[in-house]
Amino acid sequence: MAVQTVSRRNFLGAGSVAVATAAFAGLAAHAQQSGTAKAEHDHSSSNPGQENRPLLDENPASNMPPPTDHGDIGAIWYSFDLAHKRVQEGGWTHEVTQRQLPLSKDIAGVNMRLTAGSYRELHWHTADEWAFMLYGSARITVLSPDGTIFIDDVSKGDLWFFPAGFPHSIQGLGPDGCEFLLVFDEGAFAEDNTFLLSEWVAHTPPDVLMKNFNLPQSEIAKLPKDELYIFPSDVPGSLAQARAAAGGASVASPVSYTFKMGAMAPTKKTAGGEVRVVDSHNFPVSKSIAAGLVTLKPGGLRELHWHPNASEWQFYLSGKGRMTVFMPPGRARTMDFNANDVGFVPAVAGHYIENTGDTDLVFLEMFKADTFADFSLNNWLRRLPPQMVTAHLNLDEAAIRRIPSEKQEVIAG
Repeated sequence: MAVQTVSRRNFLGAGSVAVATAAFAGLAAHAQQSGTAKAEHDHSSSNPGQENRPLLDENPASNMPPPTDHGDIGAIWYSFDLAHKRVQEGGWTHEVTQRQLPLSKDIAGVNMRLTAGSYRELHWHTADEWAFMLYGSARITVLSPDGTIFIDDVSKGDLWFFPAGFPHSIQGLGPDGCEFLLVFDEGAFAEDNTFLLSEWVAHTPPDVLMKNFNLPQSEIAKLPKDELYIFPSDVPGSLAQARAAAGGASVASPVSYTFKMGAMAPTKKTAGGEVRVVDSHNFPVSKSIAAGLVTLKPGGLRELHWHPNASEWQFYLSGKGRMTVFMPPGRARTMDFNANDVGFVPAVAGHYIENTGDTDLVFLEMFKADTFADFSLNNWLRRLPPQMVTAHLNLDEAAIRRIPSEKQEVIAG
């Protein structure tokens, strides 16, 4: 069966979660050591026995890594297609956290869907929430500590940021609701462990609620007796109507909690693709999550680099890619990535991402940091006196001059 005809949700379903997790995320990458490159291409690598061919085709570098891979650096891959979905009337949610990627202590991710009119109910978190809209449109609300309210509509490519403890909501708009990625600055974050309005009132004595709300017992009796979490409702009116109903300009927050990332001009554009960077410099409220939206043309390379200030949590939106992560002493792990996959790079670890498909590779790279920062290997080598590079890499000055001198971010294939 050709891999193109196999749905990832079918062959990476509940029945094969354990197999896929062991094959991709949990194995030590000792497979090929120095001097085994020849074995990769002769009868040594043959397997006359059983194989899960669709699984192998999905991630060939995990089962048969390049000879340059060595040692064990831990899991750098997981997929939302392996994550258990919580489905309720009005939408669904699933998550990839430190439980699936043990090295990811700083960031966790949640993928959520809301149908038109449906709510992710009023709630707040212990962690900051950064979000990227994947599909459709939504209305978000967030209250500031000064009592002002921010209400906005977001669409594909837009961001929002809610600081920890700030109460907020998300509602799907017409015609088909929305889907989005939520990123939290706590690796062990659990989407089920949030402060819900419905649960608070359900677990507060009725006489206290009567005093607090200044309502009679007959009204208190109407309040929810259990959590709502995700639930259906009517599609709301216009944004202008919502803002007016909330109190208008007199109660509107002066702080913007949304940003149009997909529509912004590229921060860097080359023949190999483009990068859009959003951090606290251009989205001031986002003080704990910095991000880059990367598009690589076929054959393009997110150049060899590392990040000095945080580990990297990736989400792949489309295309096919491959990444090798380098760690001391002499450890390296290569994995393949597809849409809906999550990648992880430990802080300051060297890595690259290559487009191995025939369409654009698009992915997000996110950091628990207020500033996006990276070091380019090319830029470093070209800023040194040539004799230093020659001494380390055996390259003559003519070869060194061919290395790009400025940071490229993305390089054409």
